[in-house]
This record gives sequence, C-alpha cells and structure tokens, in this order.
Amino acid sequence: MKKINIVKSIFFVGIATLGVGCTNLDEQVLDGYVTSDPNGGNVVTGGFLQSAYEGLRSFQGQGGLFTMGEMSSDALVGPTRGGDWDDNAKWRQFHVHTWGADNEEIRNAYNDLLTNVYNCNLVINNSATDDQKTQARFLRAFYYYHVIDLFGQAPYREAGSLITDNPKFWSRKEATAFVISELEAVVNKLPARVANDASMASKDAANFLLAKLYLNKAVFNAENPAGPYTFDAADMNKVIGYVDAITSSSLAPNYWSNFAPTNNTSNEILFSSKNVLGTGGGIQSRWRMGMHYNQTPDGWNGFATVAEYYNRFAATDARRQYSTPSIIANFGNPIGFQVGQMFKPGGTVALKDRKGNPLVFTPKVTMIVTGNEIETAGIRTQKYEPDNANLGAPENDYVLMRYSDALLMKAEAALRGGTGGAAVAKTIIDQIDVRANLAAGATPATLDGIYLERGKELWFEGWRRNDMIRFGKFLGPRELKPTTSNPKYVLYPIPADALFNPNVKQNPGY
Repeated sequence: MKKINIVKSIFFVGIATLGVGCTNLDEQVLDGYVTSDPNGGNVVTGGFLQSAYEGLRSFQGQGGLFTMGEMSSDALVGPTRGGDWDDNAKWRQFHVHTWGADNEEIRNAYNDLLTNVYNCNLVINNSATDDQKTQARFLRAFYYYHVIDLFGQAPYREAGSLITDNPKFWSRKEATAFVISELEAVVNKLPARVANDASMASKDAANFLLAKLYLNKAVFNAENPAGPYTFDAADMNKVIGYVDAITSSSLAPNYWSNFAPTNNTSNEILFSSKNVLGTGGGIQSRWRMGMHYNQTPDGWNGFATVAEYYNRFAATDARRQYSTPSIIANFGNPIGFQVGQMFKPGGTVALKDRKGNPLVFTPKVTMIVTGNEIETAGIRTQKYEPDNANLGAPENDYVLMRYSDALLMKAEAALRGGTGGAAVAKTIIDQIDVRANLAAGATPATLDGIYLERGKELWFEGWRRNDMIRFGKFLGPRELKPTTSNPKYVLYPIPADALFNPNVKQNPGY
C-alpha cells in the first residue's frame, strides 16, 4: 500500500475553506482571486493548493476531459446499447462530431478546468510562500493549456479586480503566450522530479509542458483553428531543447509498468494524479467503462474501440495486450485490448453473457447497438491493470505526462524542421518500437510514422484529439464517421451558461 506523502508547505483544510470567495462554482466557472475571505482573515493558501492538485482527478473519469480528448477521435466510441448509454445522445455526439454548447460533458470539463485555475489564483495572489506560488503557477499553466487546446479563448482577471466583475478573455494566441511565459519563469524554480512519486510539480513536468506548447504553437496561433498550420523551425528547436532538459526521467523497460497499481515507481512518468487507498479519483473507469457485467472486475458494458484503430497494432506489439500469471489468475484475461471469448479468473472457464450465450467481444460495433450484440459488440479496453487488492479504491496513479511522449515530441519536431531531422527521429522511434517488441525500423522515421506511433504508444492517454488536429486528420472520415466534419469542431463551444459574460463570444460556428 502506498503512503500519502505530506507535501512541504501544503496542509489540508476543511470543506468550508473551499467556499471562500465562491458561491456556486458550477455557475461561476471563474478565473479569479480574492485577497481575504468575506468573514475576515487571510485566505489559507495551502488548502487551495491542495485543492488544485486534487483537481487533477478530473482527468481520471470516463466523461468530461477524457471523452473530449479520446471519443472525439478515431480511438474510442460510446455506442448506445439498447436502452443503455444513450443519455440524450451525448456520448454518440462526440465520435460523430455533432455536439453543441448544451452538452453536459463539455460544460463539466470547462467548469473543472477553470475552477482549478481559480484555486491556483487564490494561491498566487495571496500570502503564499514562494514555493507554493511556484507550484500553483505550474498547475495553472497546466490547466490553462487544456483550456487553450479545447476551447481556444481563455478567461482571466487583472490584478485587483473584484470577484463580482466579469473576467476578461484572452485570444488563443494571447493565452498561449501567457502560459509559455509563466512556465519559462518558473521552470528553474521547480524541484527535480521526486523518485517514486511524480504527483508533484517538477522541472521535468514543466519542461514537458513547454515542449507540448511549442509543438502545438502553430495550431494555437493559426488564424483558422482548422489550419493550415505553419511550424516554425525555431519553435521546433525549442521543443527539442525542452525535451533534452528532462533529466530525471527515462523509459521504463516494461511499457505496462506505467499503468500497474504500483506505477508510482516508474521513472517514465513525469507527472501524475496521485491515488492512494481511501483517497483517490475515478481511475477504475479505465477498466470498468467497457468491461462486461460478468467479468472480473465487473464493468459497465459501455465504451469500445473501433476495429480500424485496433488493427494498426501488429500481433507482436506488446502495447496491444499484456498478461502475467497473476493477471490471468485474478481476472481471467490479458489486459489491454480485449476481443474474442472472455474467461473467468483462472483463464480456463468461459464466461457467458446475461442471456447465457458465450461472452465473445467482436470487432464490429455500430453507433446504436441492438439485439443479441448489445453485450458483445466492440473491442473493450483496460489501459490500467486493475488493482486486485483494492478494486473499489485502486492505487494506480493516473498518468498525465510520460517520457515516451516527450521523446516522440522531439522526433516530430526534428521532422518538422528542428535540428537532426530524420536521423534523430529514427533513433527515437526505433527505441520505442524495440521496447514494444517490434523490430528497429518497423515504423518509418516520417511524420506519418510519428502519427502512427503516437496512436499506438499513447492510446487512451488523452492526447489523440490533439495529435489528430496537429496532423490534419481530425475532421476527416473514418470507420463510424463517414463524412468530413465541419471545421468548427476543431474547437469545442463555450458552454451556454458561460455566455452570460458579455466579454466572451461563442466560438465560430456554434
């Protein structure tokens, strides 16, 4: 069992303190701060910093940020299964690009991100220690990165403004410049990554995020969010430089150790959302969301992967599936992508569905599933190994940044005009392929090869939409989306509730 690390200069405060300066965060979605609580006294900044870290758990659930990043892409689908999983079509809207400003998952993600920006500002703009402020500035940059990526424009408050004032809005380009400047100001003030615990702000995490920003700068600064994008060689060399500055991390020998219940020991994870027994997020969604009710652990028979995505993995690719004697003994089936006959723990007794038919997951899936296929249609997934000792409160930390992603960013930047070109890209791709049990040279050192490799290496880690947009693939047709999408879908709409602020204009097309 993991122990909860007591973070230097952070201490927990009761839920009452979280209400300081706020009335209803579901409605306020504010990027603001106060200098004291309304009842007198200073804001307890340590508690708000703790809340800003705990806010990272919003990435762990099956909806909101995860759905927006993965189900809108070619990787994940949320079909309606008979009378289940319709929810006013909100899940299907993501995969086929028909969502609107009233989609509750979009609203929830917007609120989550800006509530956490708000908590960071309460630390930054009050009597926090320098260490607390540095951590909060990194976290704010992290949350703002996702606001920029998903929604384009970003709200902010000028120093000294009242909590009752409407926040102003940066353009996408302005917000990107602000976040880069913030990270460059704090990166060298942050501590080195802590061994066996990547859940705290660190130099490695800040360097990763700076590389991610410079890699996507062409997208974020484009006059048309849907492109075309012009990648500047100087920006690409910035990516390479920031990846090279990641010095406390390395590739894990075993890919799947990054997703085990003890994954806090992996030196590959640069930044994570910490889960400990009794204090954690919704990471169990990563296995329950697609698994069948009769499997161990039992699931919700929901999300699936489409066949065209699964078929990109070679049969020998270690990232497709993983098994150990304990995994089979405890769960009956390998983790990763699950297709075919499913088994009870021990791996020898075949499972049946609720009607008594063999439980055989099939590659074929449609947006609306009926009849005998309701429980079997679609390839199911388990990116994280279920924590057999704590199925209801798993201790797997949720991965937010990984070193292999950083290396692939460097390879892509080299191919987009950065120093080293194809030679640098080949060295990196070969290294990642060999770890995946593929031969060196299996993936070409080209931009198409990088796109293919990122889809296999980083599946279900929240980056797929971002990658598809940067590579110009997001709007195009695919297996369950036969037509090209309207370019407006490159950005999500500002939720309807937020439009009461006269300083914001809805994103084009909505």
